[in-house]
Amino acid sequence: MTETTTWYSERLQRDMPLVRWGHWGRPLLLFPTAGGDAWEVERMHLIAALKPLLDAGRVKVYSIDSYAGRTWIQSRANPQHCVWVQKQFDAYVRQEVVPAIRMDCRSDSIEIMTAGASIGAYNALLTICRHPDVFSHAIGMSGTYDIEHWLGGNRPAEFYGYSPVHFVPVLPDGEQLKRLRQRSIVLATGQGRWESPSDSWKAAHALGSRGVPNRVDLWDPQWDHDWPTWRVMLPQYLDHFIP
Repeated sequence: MTETTTWYSERLQRDMPLVRWGHWGRPLLLFPTAGGDAWEVERMHLIAALKPLLDAGRVKVYSIDSYAGRTWIQSRANPQHCVWVQKQFDAYVRQEVVPAIRMDCRSDSIEIMTAGASIGAYNALLTICRHPDVFSHAIGMSGTYDIEHWLGGNRPAEFYGYSPVHFVPVLPDGEQLKRLRQRSIVLATGQGRWESPSDSWKAAHALGSRGVPNRVDLWDPQWDHDWPTWRVMLPQYLDHFIP
């Protein structure tokens, strides 16, 4: 069963949907790819691949619109705008989506898992690194983690606060880093067409430099940067993480 809730986000100045699949289990916030909407994961049969976990009541899946991802793709000539949208999107996730998920789960303290593929993996990693007080696990699949090259040499100062490969290595000792070191992050990538394993290794080195638990899983060369890969990856990792 699919349930959709939509509200107007003042931060993003537009209506934003939150879609849920499942009735019980650990909440998982699933980020779409760059051009995807909140229903992309269902159209691309990722929800069908998760059906055994959903039917068993082990996971409840939530998805939102990839407004920030689309902005990076469509507005690269305006880095200031892209970074502003990413900043607003991050605040929307933490201040609007998290409370909505917790209300739906009838718990104001339940921890949330997050996952995504391609730029969705970047958003999953960014979310757990910025908000380890809320998010417990991140599963990045075929991640595009270093987006600095999209700026064309024009680097707004605020960009680095929204790029985990840049801000994690310089995180000061404190509560954020302490909590992040108690979290778990998987960076899975194929080695087939359109894949870039170097992005996953770069993210892993950034996390490891500050003692953040993570691992890179290199899948064989037949696994491409595409939905058939992610439909196999995500159920496998969720089955591992969720009792």
